[in-house]
Amino acid sequence: MRLTSFTDYGLRMLMRMASAPERAFSTAELADEFGLSRNHLSKIMQQLARAGIVVTRRGGGGGARLARPAADLKLGQLIAVLEADQPIVECFGTGETRCTINTQCRLKTRLRAAENAFIAHLDRSTLADIALPDADFPLTSHQF
Repeated sequence: MRLTSFTDYGLRMLMRMASAPERAFSTAELADEFGLSRNHLSKIMQQLARAGIVVTRRGGGGGARLARPAADLKLGQLIAVLEADQPIVECFGTGETRCTINTQCRLKTRLRAAENAFIAHLDRSTLADIALPDADFPLTSHQF
């Protein structure tokens, strides 16, 4: 299974935020630390906020912080939120499928079971388990 860059970047952001949960992080700060697009990270942050994973505040002293303790955020749930609009196969999406074997397909149930097992396995760990050590920041590009 391959995760999208959206999920990869979202997990990086969350790992960083979990390293200093008392701090609010701006998208610009995270973009600079990771060498990523601020615009792209803003979209990710918006999705995380809509899902109730982070809370955001605008203005001076604003930024984003985790909505709950990192130990309460299961990895599988985070990935499910970040991958919500990216079905692993077309027929798992919400729109119409162009698949001509959709009604006879015996692969779908196996893929769905594998996807569920993947999420369930990751749900055995929390964001706290993968939080980055705060002392390692700011990062340099060779540390990725």
